[in-house]
Amino acid sequence: MTMQAVIMRQGKLSIADAPIPTPGPGEVLVKTLACGICGSDLHCVTHGSQLLASAREVAGIELFDPNGPVILGHEICAEIVDYGVGARKDQKVGTRVVSAPFLLRPQPVTLGFGSLETPGGFAEYMLLSEDLLIPVPDGIPDDIATLAEPLAVALHAVNRGKLGSDEVPIVIGCGPIGLAIIAVLKMRGFGPIIAADFSPSRRAIAEKMGADIVVDPRETSPYDSWRSVAAAPDPARYGRQTPMFSGFPFRPSVVFECVGIPGIIQQILSGAPPCSKVVVAGLCMEKDSFYPTFAIMKEIDLTFCIAFTPQEFAEAFQHIVSGRLNVGGLITNHVGLGGVPDAFVRLADPERDVKVVVRPQSG
Repeated sequence: MTMQAVIMRQGKLSIADAPIPTPGPGEVLVKTLACGICGSDLHCVTHGSQLLASAREVAGIELFDPNGPVILGHEICAEIVDYGVGARKDQKVGTRVVSAPFLLRPQPVTLGFGSLETPGGFAEYMLLSEDLLIPVPDGIPDDIATLAEPLAVALHAVNRGKLGSDEVPIVIGCGPIGLAIIAVLKMRGFGPIIAADFSPSRRAIAEKMGADIVVDPRETSPYDSWRSVAAAPDPARYGRQTPMFSGFPFRPSVVFECVGIPGIIQQILSGAPPCSKVVVAGLCMEKDSFYPTFAIMKEIDLTFCIAFTPQEFAEAFQHIVSGRLNVGGLITNHVGLGGVPDAFVRLADPERDVKVVVRPQSG
């Protein structure tokens, strides 16, 4: 038995037949209903060798075989078709589910970077681990359910920022993760939220997601905008003070870097207020550099983050189900499997798309 899938080989995408995978112990075979295209999918195609080299050097793992077929896609909503040996079968066949993109095998598999035996969501069928399944309520559309994964990334980034109740956040870059971070910040009551992006369309979506002040950084500094709303007449609300910046009369700040290109970290260190926390969520695939003296003199805390915990994934999905996170505005297009290669091209242009969801069953 075969299925249709989008297969990546050496940075090229094509539509081809692939074997329908067989679930192992504790696994389920699912029919993929919807799968979002993530920035890391784009990175695999355009910067695959750099991504592999980093994973190899940092974690000692081979994320995927650069010479073999890979089926990408890890922002998943699917329907249970069959169970592997020894499964509990807690959910009925036909139940719609989401899952954190991992197979809980003795050697865990990160879905979306696997071989034909462990395909990602750009295929008609895939495998999931029964222990990670979360049922999707009837009122939640397939495409909205796929947003659990990027929102879990955003939730993790905000958690890493460890915001206090009085901090004024700045979001640099309004791509999918920056926009999701804005939504999480708004949900948790932080603000006012300042957001910056060169793209008019993405600035418009940032406003819909809950940003209070949205600027084009070519015209207005987001840090000047921060000063205009973070001034604190009461010294009790001042952020952390240092001898070099004693009496700095502003509330504390946290800056989320959501761009991921060389030079952005230095720009932030240069513009950010003293004693800021900077959370780097943008995945830069090239070497970068910055002047440590900027961070040292300002006593800036620099934090990096990636992915999420299973608990954060479940929490993000529950916020979608409850309606606390209203994020449908992130999705700008839908395609079938045949439209995936072109969608990758369109996503390189911020004015054309933000989040494209693939519907593998629609062709």
